Amino acid sequence: MARRKIIEINRDLCDGCGLCTTACAEGALELDAENKAVLVKDIYCDGMGACLDVCPTGALKIVERDGAAYNVQAAYKHVLATRGKEAARHVQGFAEDLGDHHRTRRDAGAAAPPACGCPGSLAGEIEPAGAKAGEGRTVSGASQLSQWPIQLHLISPLAPYFKGSDLLIAADCTAFSLGSFHPDLLKGRRLVIACPKLDDTTGYVAKLAELIRLNGLKSLTVAVMTVPCCSGLLRMVRQAVEDSGLDIPVDTIVIGIDGKIAALPAPRSTARSAPGPRSTSPASGAVRGGACG
Repeated sequence: MARRKIIEINRDLCDGCGLCTTACAEGALELDAENKAVLVKDIYCDGMGACLDVCPTGALKIVERDGAAYNVQAAYKHVLATRGKEAARHVQGFAEDLGDHHRTRRDAGAAAPPACGCPGSLAGEIEPAGAKAGEGRTVSGASQLSQWPIQLHLISPLAPYFKGSDLLIAADCTAFSLGSFHPDLLKGRRLVIACPKLDDTTGYVAKLAELIRLNGLKSLTVAVMTVPCCSGLLRMVRQAVEDSGLDIPVDTIVIGIDGKIAALPAPRSTARSAPGPRSTSPASGAVRGGACG
């Protein structure tokens, strides 16, 4: 056994809603005889935490502990037996595990099977807007980037340009997916980018909390994709706001892999006081627009 990230359930907080059991593509969670969520086997949990955002009571969290490594083949067989072939296609890592088999089939002239695995890794072509003959023309757009660096590992919470700013925290893929990222999202905002799936996120929440606490932000916006792995960025920002001790709303913009905006934050009055200490009333900073995955 090795130390790794894995789900942990607080039974006292679990209300038995069962949402986590369906959110987990690997079938790692189920309800027991007491109607409480339990981990079926360590080897079924990929540690990505797609189940966290659907839990209404906060009973789930990702921890690091000694446990058996995630086994994609075992998870696939488990989901195939309990949910069927269509559900099994979405088991995390299954496409990568069968890569050699797929290439062998193609070399032999067989049609490639449908792509599967994490929706965030699903390959496919997307026709750019205006790509058809006679539609539009190529125009160089002006960059709205107003500071450097932008990667969360590299930025300093003490940088003066963050003071009193409108801050955009964006998943890496958003700028490549949304053609109007610069004029529609970035213009007038300072930028921090991160990838919750591929980055080493150790220290991310603490750095974001410090950034929020020290700079009197005018607004805080998070841009993510409609893929499950992006939900990790939303969780980190929400936790950072909580840890900062400030009551600052978090607006969420969700972008589809087709390059369209799938969800926008709810309208809010432009008049807004500076962030203050968090009150004991229900949080006004709940993420709007829905999480991906």
